[in-house]
Amino acid sequence: MSDKNISFVRTEMLEEQPAPLSAKGPVAWVKNNLFSSVPNTIMTLIGIWILYKIIPPFISFVFLEGVWSGADRSVCATEAQGGVQGNEWFGGCWAYVGAYMKQFIYGRYPDAELWRVNLTGILFFGSLIPLLIPSAPYKSANIIFTVVIFPVIAIVLLTGGHLDFNGFLLPDSMMAPSTAKFAVDFVILSLIIAGIAALIARGSDKNPMPSIIGVLFFMAAVAVIFIVLGVNFGLEHVETPIWGGLLVTLVIAVTGIAAALPLGILLALGRRSNMVFVRLFSVIFIEFWRGVPLITVLFMSSVMLPLFLPEGVEFDKLLRALIGVALFSAAYMAEVVRGGLQALPKGQFEGAMALGLNWGQMMRLIILPQALKLVIPGIVNTFIGLFKDTTLVLIIGLFDFLGTIQLSYSDPAWSSPVQNITGYAFAAFIYFLFCYSMSRYSTFMEDKLNTGHR
Repeated sequence: MSDKNISFVRTEMLEEQPAPLSAKGPVAWVKNNLFSSVPNTIMTLIGIWILYKIIPPFISFVFLEGVWSGADRSVCATEAQGGVQGNEWFGGCWAYVGAYMKQFIYGRYPDAELWRVNLTGILFFGSLIPLLIPSAPYKSANIIFTVVIFPVIAIVLLTGGHLDFNGFLLPDSMMAPSTAKFAVDFVILSLIIAGIAALIARGSDKNPMPSIIGVLFFMAAVAVIFIVLGVNFGLEHVETPIWGGLLVTLVIAVTGIAAALPLGILLALGRRSNMVFVRLFSVIFIEFWRGVPLITVLFMSSVMLPLFLPEGVEFDKLLRALIGVALFSAAYMAEVVRGGLQALPKGQFEGAMALGLNWGQMMRLIILPQALKLVIPGIVNTFIGLFKDTTLVLIIGLFDFLGTIQLSYSDPAWSSPVQNITGYAFAAFIYFLFCYSMSRYSTFMEDKLNTGHR
């Protein structure tokens, strides 16, 4: 055996070397996520084959063979193969979409008054975008404008204002001028609601005066809004039956979303209330509206509801649809919020009470912020579902975005084998744009508000 020492001790550190491609980088990601096992490899190959069958024909139909300009269906025919007589067609007939674009957006809204719809859209998105940016300044003023002022401006611009409100409490034998009768009815309703609020506050061992003052202040603000809506601003009145297209879709969706969240929160709190009447009312309301399909709600609000109203009392068809959609969505939203409330540990409630907070302060400052943060995916999912469910208003004669597209198929000037496919593809793109935007914003808010331990 040799006595030679073959041991080696390194005296210098090696320079840092890049990670091998098999451990880090695109190659490693593909290996670990797409081809990590035999079943995973098989599913990856199947997925690649499906994409190969779908994506190239889609790109060809939309971009490569699509027709983007023209006056009628003849521009979509392949003249080299016989034109219309040969029944040969290009890809998407986007010239048809361009010709109907105004109708797809505004419906039959008068051309001379389209500036009112455009101004409403500018005000809406101009106030919504800063509201959705967490770092934007003047949040309080922005919220007040978006929630209180903008809806009044939108109603005046879209309808023309100068709305006539008939009384809804006094009998016909006490008929008075419309404005005076409405004022008297509103005062009676305000006193009734204030009395109910006082009874609820007294039943919960609270001082009823703040509740009464708060209700009266709220009802006074509502009265001012109705007075403004009754003022004649010199705008032409536009009936809601001639509205259509994306205008109707956004009006229904935005109104339903704006009403569903606060109503859902109140119903969720009411279902957990210790007051039997409030809890029973909330449970009945939620279970009733969740137990019937939306299409039935719309049908009942349009066809059956007028049969139960007193003679001479009428509700606008769009208004009936808005109320039905809002109440229907509020019931589903209530269960989403209730799930967030139940997910909070009991210690959060006990800690808030230990700080000396009353019930309102506890819910506003401690409980609801945490509960709503937990159920952001469920809330946005309800909003997305509501936005897509607006297509059901077609059953009551309201032509929303998809309904207007379907209505355009009856025009023989653009009739072609690809007209339906083009129209539905355009509708799918618009719905995807709005729904995907809501989904991505919810993901952004989840990441920003995430305070969990990882």
